[in-house]
Amino acid sequence: MKVTANGTEFDTRLEGPEGAPVVTLSHSLCCDLSAWDELAEDLKSDYRVLRYSLRGHGNSGATLGPYDFKLLADDMAAIQDAYGITKSHVIGLSIGGMIAQEYALIYPDRILSLVISSSLCALPDGAAALWPERIRMVSEQGIEATVDGSMDRWFVPGSLEGRSALDARVRQMIRETSVDGYVGCSHAIAGIDLKDRVTAISVPTLVIVGREDMGTPLSSSELIHRQIEGSKLVVVDNAAHQLAMDKPDIFNAEVRKHLAAVS
Repeated sequence: MKVTANGTEFDTRLEGPEGAPVVTLSHSLCCDLSAWDELAEDLKSDYRVLRYSLRGHGNSGATLGPYDFKLLADDMAAIQDAYGITKSHVIGLSIGGMIAQEYALIYPDRILSLVISSSLCALPDGAAALWPERIRMVSEQGIEATVDGSMDRWFVPGSLEGRSALDARVRQMIRETSVDGYVGCSHAIAGIDLKDRVTAISVPTLVIVGREDMGTPLSSSELIHRQIEGSKLVVVDNAAHQLAMDKPDIFNAEVRKHLAAVS
C-alpha cells in the first residue's frame, strides 16, 4: 500500500492480526521492504508487522538530499500515523538501526522496545572519508557502481554459494535504489552523531551484529551496547552485514526472544 507521509509517497506493508503488538521494521541502505520478508513471515502470526521502503528506495518516492536522521525518523512516525499506530517495537538494520535510535530519542513515548542490528551510533575510526567518496562515485557513475562492493561487504565469502535466488534478490534491490535516495541517506550516515545522545534510551534494547561485519563492525555494536544501559548484545558467528536475510533462523529467533521478554 502506498502511503503519503512527511511530504513523500512511501511503499508500505502492514500484516498480522489487528490488535496485536506492532513491530515496525526499517531496512538498510540500498534495500527495500522486501529485505524483511523472512522476519515478517515469522512474526506476522503473533504481531502486527509494519514495514516500509525508505525514501528513495524501492518503490518509495525520492526527494533531493541531503537527508538527516530527524527527517528519516519523522518518516517512520508519519507512516505509523497514517495507520493510526501510536506505540510500536522498532527493529532497524544498518541505517535502519540508526533511524531507530533517532526515533527512540525523538519519540520516547511511542516506542516499546528496540532492536539495533548491524549499525552505528558514531562513525568507526577511518570511516569519515568513505562516505564523501561513495557519494561522489554514485553521483558520477550511478548506483551500479556500488553493487559488487556492497555484496562483498554484506556477506561473508561463500555464504551465497547455492543461494542464487538470494544473490539475485539483493542485487536487484541495490539496483532499484535511486541515486537521490542513496546520496541523501549517505549524507545522514556521514554526519551520524548519536554516541552521547543514545545514553538517554531507556527501553529494552537488543543489539545484534555479525562477527565479520566490515561496514558496521563489532566494535560499533559494542559501543552502542555500552551506551544504552541494560541492552543485550548478541554476536552471530560466520556472518557479516545483512543478518536478517543471510541468517534468518538465528536472527528471527533472537528477535522473538527479545519481543517475548519485553512482553
